Amino acid sequence: MLKSLHVKNYVLIDFLDIDFPEGLVIVTGQTGAGKSIMTGALAMVCGAKADPSVIGDGAENCVVEAVFDMGDSDPVLRQVVGDNDVEWDDGLLVVRRIVSRSGRSRAFINDCPVAVQVLSSVSSRLLDIHSQHQTLLLSDRKFQLMMLDSFAGNADALQDFRELWNRYTALKSELETVTSAIEKSLSEQEYNSSVLHHLEDARLVPGELEDLESEQKKLANAEDIKSSLCSVESEFSGDGGDGARSLSASLKSVQRSLEKLTPFVPEASALASRIESSRLELDDIYSEVTEINSSVDVSPERLQAVDDRISLLYGLMHRHSCGSVDELIALRESLSASVAGVSGLQERKEAAEKEMACVMSELQSRSEALHAVREKAASALADAIMEKLHFLELPFSVFRIDLLPADMSPTGGDSVVFRFSSSGKEPVEVAKCASGGEMSRIMLSLKAVMSRFYKMPTMIFDEIDTGVSGSVADKMGALICEMGKYMQVFAITHLPQVAAKGSAHYLVSKTVDPVSSKAETTIKKLSDEQRVLEVARMLSGSVLTDAAIANAKDLLKG
Repeated sequence: MLKSLHVKNYVLIDFLDIDFPEGLVIVTGQTGAGKSIMTGALAMVCGAKADPSVIGDGAENCVVEAVFDMGDSDPVLRQVVGDNDVEWDDGLLVVRRIVSRSGRSRAFINDCPVAVQVLSSVSSRLLDIHSQHQTLLLSDRKFQLMMLDSFAGNADALQDFRELWNRYTALKSELETVTSAIEKSLSEQEYNSSVLHHLEDARLVPGELEDLESEQKKLANAEDIKSSLCSVESEFSGDGGDGARSLSASLKSVQRSLEKLTPFVPEASALASRIESSRLELDDIYSEVTEINSSVDVSPERLQAVDDRISLLYGLMHRHSCGSVDELIALRESLSASVAGVSGLQERKEAAEKEMACVMSELQSRSEALHAVREKAASALADAIMEKLHFLELPFSVFRIDLLPADMSPTGGDSVVFRFSSSGKEPVEVAKCASGGEMSRIMLSLKAVMSRFYKMPTMIFDEIDTGVSGSVADKMGALICEMGKYMQVFAITHLPQVAAKGSAHYLVSKTVDPVSSKAETTIKKLSDEQRVLEVARMLSGSVLTDAAIANAKDLLKG
């Protein structure tokens, strides 16, 4: 509910600080007094467009602040507020809008700065300002569906449906991502497969290049290496000619000579042992030289093969900007995973499609269940609204709620259309009704029903009773008063029958300073005695009569 309103320098209001009660609040005043200024100020604080023209004369800015007490009964509003980092404060919302001469507008909720768009997003949860030719939320088919669901008690079923729908949209997003990845992979797959094919054909081995380069050096110098090794072997074996003995045989002879001297020269024994060790070591060296020499292959064919292999490896490294064979191997493994990954993506796609089909099947089943409940509730709700229309002296009126198939959405697969006829003929969409008086009664009936079956914001009826009079006006007042039992309702009216129904009465008046000729609009709460006089004025005009006063008292008693 709207607890209070603070206005400073807004159009003709210099300063206003006023509190409001629960229930039905009546606002009256003479034509031109400025009743619409209050609704304009409230619309601005709830995010409506504002420009410097609303700033009062001589002021640098205007300020409108409204205090709403929403309690904890509106979880949607609480979530919107929380999403914008605004403290909930037990449902007490202080909404403030400041407009400066420069055209700059600032908005605050509970002293936290917010974008004006945030005010707009929460305004439908705070206020519904309804004027004669303005349907606001009721012209919105989504809101019509919300009202029907509230009447049908579909809150829990809708919550479950939305959760399932969110799962479906998440799967759909995943499927789109995977499909895009598959398309990208397929577009690159031909090139990647070609590169992978060449790298796999190369049969790369870690450390291979270093081994090949070492072998290439040996093969390139094989003849010189073999000649030197043969010369060494010749020196060891004594094959140099002239009856030379092998180096091992010569050392054996020296060893025996020293051993013969041992009895006479004891030191000769140690020398003989050393010669024996040297001979054995030289025999071992000779054996290794022989082995190396036999392994040296003077093969132009092998040299050419090694050169070709090294050339291939360097060519691959240059082509793929790799610094080593190990990097080429890493590239090969990466391409192999990429090519193989397409099949993995295909599996993910198939799994997502399968789960989406299951979720959609469940959504369709739940949508059909919602449709069945809505279809049953639509008839009852239409009857309730039509009963109020008949009460408002539209005895031949027909009101019907049609359910139409719609694309699947978070609210199911239904669209709602409200249809009306005042003459009993085939009803048409409510928005196409022509008569202002009929539209007023239709809107009032709809909102009277909503006040009982839907968590409504504070509602402001801005002369909704225009175009009606007499008993109809009295009944409209009764309906508005009935709505005040369930919610806070402001009725800006020119009809005394409506004005007499409220639990509180506020008077809007305009005064003009005789010296400065400056006009100022004020709003004040009327006492019981002042209220009698105001209703009497509405009955008789500017000249109050005893009969008008008596009639006013009777209306207020009723």
